[in-house]
Amino acid sequence: MSAMEDVVILCGGRGTRLQEHTREIPKPLVEIGGRPILWHVIQIYAAQGFRSFLLCTGYRGELIERFAADEPWPEGTRVRCVETGVDTPTGGRIHLVRDRIEGRPFCATYSDGVADIDLAALVRSHSDSGRTATMTVVQPELQFGVTELGEDGQVRGFREKPRSEHWINGGFFCFEPEVFDYLTEESVLERAPLERLAAEDRLHGYRHTGFWECMDTYKDSVQLNDLWAQGRPPWKVWA
Repeated sequence: MSAMEDVVILCGGRGTRLQEHTREIPKPLVEIGGRPILWHVIQIYAAQGFRSFLLCTGYRGELIERFAADEPWPEGTRVRCVETGVDTPTGGRIHLVRDRIEGRPFCATYSDGVADIDLAALVRSHSDSGRTATMTVVQPELQFGVTELGEDGQVRGFREKPRSEHWINGGFFCFEPEVFDYLTEESVLERAPLERLAAEDRLHGYRHTGFWECMDTYKDSVQLNDLWAQGRPPWKVWA
């Protein structure tokens, strides 16, 4: 696949906006089509050649560990859990698995986002950039339709849930080992570490223009389940 072997998946959050599901189970185990969303995330990587996964657990981590141990993963796939604390922020969780990475470049992602992303293209883009970190950026579909207005207030038409004009963090990262110089146990990845990398011209943005969705709310989980039920979920890049 590439020089990158390891995928770090952040699995420690409480999922407070999904309380309909997460009172009893952690967010990564909320199901899409009868399988935890974490399973879908791992399948996206495994289908494209990745075989080593580090799950940074926290809230109800014992349930994630049980799932990882019981699941019949594709041959050659290794899924390990690392307890990183209930309240540890995102960058802190990555910092805590430094010794497991052993000085290698690695990928990282969240446990609640799915996409039809071309991971080989992402890794190539990262390598070609020569930078310490690459963040996949996406233009999400807006939650509401928009009204197109003329200067005089005339309503010229409507657009149903267009894509945002702005790029946001899509959650599929590539990191060189020196990223750990930017992380501490208290780091929120999306704040000081990424901001400092950007200020030092060490952060690359990879544009993903295909399907992307984050399961942040109960409504999101319903929409993803509906897509799965239709039989051709866009993120299903595996056979």
